Amino acid sequence: MSSSVVTEQVSLAVSTVVFALRPHPRTGETTLWLPLVRRIREPYEGRWALPGGPLKAHQDLAASARETLADTTGLEPAHLEQLYSFGAVDRSPADRVVSIVYWALVRPDEDARTTETPNVEWFVADEVPQLAFDHNEIVRHALDRLRAKITYSPIALAFVPDEFTLAELRGVHEAVLGRCLDPANFRRQVLAGGTVEPTGTHLTGTSHRPPALYRAAPREQEKSR
Repeated sequence: MSSSVVTEQVSLAVSTVVFALRPHPRTGETTLWLPLVRRIREPYEGRWALPGGPLKAHQDLAASARETLADTTGLEPAHLEQLYSFGAVDRSPADRVVSIVYWALVRPDEDARTTETPNVEWFVADEVPQLAFDHNEIVRHALDRLRAKITYSPIALAFVPDEFTLAELRGVHEAVLGRCLDPANFRRQVLAGGTVEPTGTHLTGTSHRPPALYRAAPREQEKSR
């Protein structure tokens, strides 16, 4: 009795979900946005997709994600971490592709350096169109993961400058979660968590009592490097 073994080449790709906070075009409220890249070849020519591409033999995963982001959006985000792997057999109509997906969380100063081209456009994260491959599923997974993680970790610090007010940090939580938070409760929880510390300075240029400025506590600064 003989048996045959069918071998099939599996390709590796790296994609990145980039989240930044911008005003919603209709409501003006701060919400999550992400950049998408228009595909210029089949499969799915003309459809929007996440920034990414095949993994090159000489690159590690994070380097591949950073190179693609720099080439397509001009972004060089400080916060980049691996999110999940997507490898359904039928996720690509052409061949077998496994994607290692990263996510990048972008601060305002990083977002300001974004470059846009005719084939790169930013979308409200909850309102993306039908994307190529399984990228809608990837976006949903990233949104669910971010909204869960922000409730128990200091990941919101990735969206704020080095120095920030507690109101600014609360605004990040509200934008990600899509709901208002009680300022007093938020302040107590954040300060009790030990993830931020006062800088000893205050925000200038305000007409009322200037709010205190905070920064990530040393332990959190080490984690973000």
